[in-house]
Amino acid sequence: MATYTAPINDMMFLFEKLRNNKHYNDLEKYKEVNADLAKDILEQAAKITENLILPLAKIGDETPAKFENGVVITPPGYKEAYKKFIEDGWTSLSCDPDYGGQGMPKTISAFFDEMLSSASLSFKLYSELSIGAYNCILHHGTDSIKKKFLPNMVKGIWSGTMCLTEPVCGTDLGLLKTKAIEQSDGTFKLNGQKIFITSGDHDLTENIIHLVLARTTDAPAGTKGISLFLVPKIQVKEDSSLGQRNGVSTGSIESKMGIKGSATCVLNFDGATGYMIGPKNKGLSSMFTMMNLERIIVGIQGLGISEIAYQNALNYSKERKQGKSNNNKSTNGADVIIDHADIRRSLLNMKSMIEGERALSFWLAQQTEVSLHHTDNKIKQQASDLVSLMTPVVKSLFTDIGMEITSDAIQIFGGYGYTKDQGIEQLYRDNRITPIYEGTNSVQSIDLVFRKLINKNGNVIGHYTELVKQGIEESKNNNKTKLFAEKLNQHLKILIDFTAWIEKNMKESKDDVSAACNDYLRVLGLVAVGYSWLKVIDISYKEIKNNKKFFEDKIETAQFFFDRVLPRTETYYKTAISGSKNIMNFKFN
Repeated sequence: MATYTAPINDMMFLFEKLRNNKHYNDLEKYKEVNADLAKDILEQAAKITENLILPLAKIGDETPAKFENGVVITPPGYKEAYKKFIEDGWTSLSCDPDYGGQGMPKTISAFFDEMLSSASLSFKLYSELSIGAYNCILHHGTDSIKKKFLPNMVKGIWSGTMCLTEPVCGTDLGLLKTKAIEQSDGTFKLNGQKIFITSGDHDLTENIIHLVLARTTDAPAGTKGISLFLVPKIQVKEDSSLGQRNGVSTGSIESKMGIKGSATCVLNFDGATGYMIGPKNKGLSSMFTMMNLERIIVGIQGLGISEIAYQNALNYSKERKQGKSNNNKSTNGADVIIDHADIRRSLLNMKSMIEGERALSFWLAQQTEVSLHHTDNKIKQQASDLVSLMTPVVKSLFTDIGMEITSDAIQIFGGYGYTKDQGIEQLYRDNRITPIYEGTNSVQSIDLVFRKLINKNGNVIGHYTELVKQGIEESKNNNKTKLFAEKLNQHLKILIDFTAWIEKNMKESKDDVSAACNDYLRVLGLVAVGYSWLKVIDISYKEIKNNKKFFEDKIETAQFFFDRVLPRTETYYKTAISGSKNIMNFKFN
């Protein structure tokens, strides 16, 4: 079984030292959330993830969720662990105190999301969609709906889902067919089938609150005719007590490559009672409140799985002896494989991306809080635009890199990594869904380029590149960070040139642009990680006297990133601007 130790030191470094964001520091809401409180929460989170949840990963893989006599049964130990999980209040961590939540910032809940993803993604998914559903209802539900449903969702005794996909539509939701017929009392009866529904049914909670996209009988065609409905598995009375079973049933669960402990369901809606959430025919817009949050969380899933893969590869490389290294350290027999240059390169590649991604996700969590709670509407909007810009980047880059890191971890283990005994191949299988669900990474890159660079509020990518320029100029004034700043500036120029190429070809050849989207996302992502590293380097040189080993490690890891990883932007750019003529003209047999 894979082992795991929560990276609390790195998380606390970010919380204490990278927290100094002027707009984030303006938020009165979190003035009392200090380092001591954050550390206490993270230490308790580490205990439950390392001791209670981590063993469930192997159990869920070997004894998957099953479907018997119309009932979904979770793997052994899940019910007991979930009971402890909600008793300790983990489902309420970042929820609104008005509905029973603890009101902690997303800077802390993002760290907990990472820990859960490392320990057991299958177990995490039973509560993860609940937070997304909670946020959607919080933002778009009526006061009576919120009062009726949210407190029990916050407690964790009810869970939530997101029901979009149908047999005829995945990415193209304009094709969906589920119908919603309005009743005389203002409710709706839903009829249709949804597939690939994560945690669509299970035995962990008393009720499951489905958020379902459907069409009313008079809806226009396409995405402009989609509405959003809240459909409980068991109907809920006005006092929030449970009533009779609703017209929702599970048809089957999927047999999957990974995340086998998570029940991925086919759900049938046969005259199920539902309540409209948000305006009629604006359901997709309302659902995006949930989807955009989930996309960031999926990115953090990739980060969490990368972390546990790295930890296990590192530990194994310190024990496994094979061959003589160039340094020829051993006097008798073979050297440990961590002494070999290529193993060290692979490990540093993992480490530099993981720690850079963690810093970027922390910054994104700060921007999310500013977008929600700052008192200046202009600052709120700017933060919201930055979150919108970086959401597809975090979702795609972190999960794609997660695939590379889990594959490299298997490679370091060699033949043992390919067997089930070590638990490393499971990490690869579990992570494989992350570039697919919540919008495939290809779709994320298209969304980034065609919708997020420039929006109705202005040039968002221009605003972001100006932020990076400011950081570079500040770092150039310090002799110790000057070289890092100059290197980042070279790759920022590539991003700016690439953006200009996109804008030019958007008018002349959209096929060229479409073929370049994934490369553009990678360039922006690497520059964003590089900018995060630059901020870490600035702090590391200032703080090095306080913890020499920790901060020297940071600087050396950053050096690898700037020397070995960031230069990949050049290849992505050159590849992209070669155009799409060959791609579009090729005739497949």
